[in-house]
Amino acid sequence: MAKLYFYYASMNAGKSTTLLQADFNYRERGMTTMLFTAAIDDRFAPGTITSRIGLAAPATMFDATTDLAALAAARHAETPLACVLVDEAQFLTAAQVDQLAWLADSANIPVLAYGLRTDFQARLFEGSARLLALADAIEEIKSVCACGRKATMNLRIDAHGHPVAEGRQTEIGGNDRYVALCRRHFSEALAAG
Repeated sequence: MAKLYFYYASMNAGKSTTLLQADFNYRERGMTTMLFTAAIDDRFAPGTITSRIGLAAPATMFDATTDLAALAAARHAETPLACVLVDEAQFLTAAQVDQLAWLADSANIPVLAYGLRTDFQARLFEGSARLLALADAIEEIKSVCACGRKATMNLRIDAHGHPVAEGRQTEIGGNDRYVALCRRHFSEALAAG
């Protein structure tokens, strides 16, 4: 029986790298996969999952209106899919997570979703909340704070490196906009900011 997996972490933990490695493992064995990435993430080439260490692969872009189940089912009808992999899963809608669960439950296609658990205010993203509720398996990908503790929080910073406590939930950026910290240092940075 196929499962829905949610791999979550803070920024810069290697989520995209891990996804690309999983995809490579399937393809190396002659299996077909389908990759999705959020259209809103414009840091790299559109329709590409790119890791900070230089790995990349083409992917189908999704936004809030994309029917992931329909796209994957159509591809599966042409060539059976061994796995569906989703990057930036925090940007999924709750309905899209339900579609991914359907792919695992009804189409018998394993789904591996990778994303952030929480935003810069330590609040769950819609997609992450639904994945935490529905996923058959939930695994944390570890990252490290500058102090050596496990980084679980995403501190948003401005152009001068100062903490940002207010703003839109979604603001695309990398090391220039976010720092992964342990909860203690996250709280201290916001209090000092």
